[in-house]
Amino acid sequence: MNSPITIQDYDPLWPQRFETLRSRIAAVVSVLAAAIEHVGSTAVPGLAAKPVIDIDVLLRSATDLSLVINRLSSSGYDHQGNLGIAGREAFRTPRHDFPHHLYVCPPDSEEYKRHLAFRNYLRTHPEDAHAYDTLKRHLADKYRTDRDSYTLAKSQFIAEILRRALQPHRL
Repeated sequence: MNSPITIQDYDPLWPQRFETLRSRIAAVVSVLAAAIEHVGSTAVPGLAAKPVIDIDVLLRSATDLSLVINRLSSSGYDHQGNLGIAGREAFRTPRHDFPHHLYVCPPDSEEYKRHLAFRNYLRTHPEDAHAYDTLKRHLADKYRTDRDSYTLAKSQFIAEILRRALQPHRL
């Protein structure tokens, strides 16, 4: 049986938890990372979320991926491959750590660009962030233990936000 999907009110401690995780990850990946970003709903002030920090590490060079995988593995992360999503490599977090998802992305990763665009759009469009908050709470109640259906049901909303976020700006 799957554990229930839990959406909770925004926690002002999430950015601090990200910073703690970011510092630890930065010490491991060092100069191989061009950026370490807090993405996902916990990165949007005021937005309700599953209490799991999403982190994207952007590599300086795609050729450093195997080295980063080895370094993260030595630190307790378990490499899981791309889990069917090109442009990122997923890692299972160490046991007994604050819940987080860690993704490592090559410099040209479209998935990384999408994550930043979605986060940045919601940070600057509170009415859409509120609509997403409402949708997630409704879907968590509806699909209590069915994560696949929950994720699929959010996909149209996410696609629309990404369309808006990625459209060229008109003057």
